[in-house]
Formats: sequence, C-alpha cells, structure tokens
Amino acid sequence: MRAPVGSFEDASPAVDRIGLLTPPVARAVGAGWGGVPADHIVYVDTDPAIADTAAFVERHGAELLDRSANCVVVAGKRGGEVTLAACVVLSRSRIDMNGALRKHLGARRVSFAPMDTALAETGMEYGGVTPVGLPADWPVLIDPAVADEEFVLIGSGRRRGKLIVPGKALAALPNAVLVEGLGV
Repeated sequence: MRAPVGSFEDASPAVDRIGLLTPPVARAVGAGWGGVPADHIVYVDTDPAIADTAAFVERHGAELLDRSANCVVVAGKRGGEVTLAACVVLSRSRIDMNGALRKHLGARRVSFAPMDTALAETGMEYGGVTPVGLPADWPVLIDPAVADEEFVLIGSGRRRGKLIVPGKALAALPNAVLVEGLGV
C-alpha cells in the first residue's frame, strides 16, 4: 500500500497493525468513529529516533510539515478545578494558549500538562500522543486548518509509527470541537 502523503517504505491499513498501537489507540482504531471506513486510517512504520518534526520531515518529505499535526495535552485551571484537554494544530503552527484556548476552556490559566500526567492519563508514549483514543471525557480541540486537510499525519500513541487520517475524520472524533484561531 502507498501512503497518501509522504514517502514511507512501510504503510498499511491501521487495522492490520493493531498490535503496534497502544491499547487506547488500538481500541479506537478497531471500533472506528464518525463513519470513517477503517481502511482510510493508514499506519506507517517510522524510526523512533527521528520522531521529532524537523528530523521526520527531512527524512520523509518536506511537504509533511504542512500535512502533519501535533497533539498536545493542556491543563486549564479555574479556581481549584483542572480540566485536561487535547489540542490539535498543524505542525507549522503553535497553539494560541492565552487567546482561543483559554477562552474556549473558560479557564483563568492554561498551560501544557505535566508530561507524566499527560502520559499516564492517555496511556501513550512521549512523542506519540494522538487525538485518537483519548479519554472519553476530554475535549479534543482542533484547529479548522487540520480538518481542512485531505490527509493528516498524526501520532500513533507510540514514538514509533504514525497514523495518516483524513482531516475530516479528526473532526468526527468523540468530543472533537473545531476552535477557530486555535493554531496561529
């Protein structure tokens, strides 16, 4: 199978590679969501040593900088309450933490969630956090530019491997909300 974006030697339907995914991601891929056909979710095997964006796009194609998205776990605080959420923006963007994000969460303060909290709560590995398979009660905040891409490269839950999904499929995830201006 040829990946719809990038230059990858090993691409296949994600349902055929369930064993390479973390348990929460494997459950979500296996169950499907939003009417997205399972064969539209592609798994590409990648070297974990080059999982960071700059090295990754150098190896697999510069166009991936515009066709990949980062998923970041954030914590919104108001009073004594902490809300964990996921933000998904294109790799060439950054999250508007103190504008669109803070406003959407109704938080007094927002920050990146501590890494140990993010990994423990998601069941995923550092460098591989993905919006697919997140806890059911988390908001998944997506910049509309991500949903507008025909295909988007995202994490697979592990540092090794990535998923390629239709942008519209991310917008169909449970608890997904398109937040205008999230990515700047």
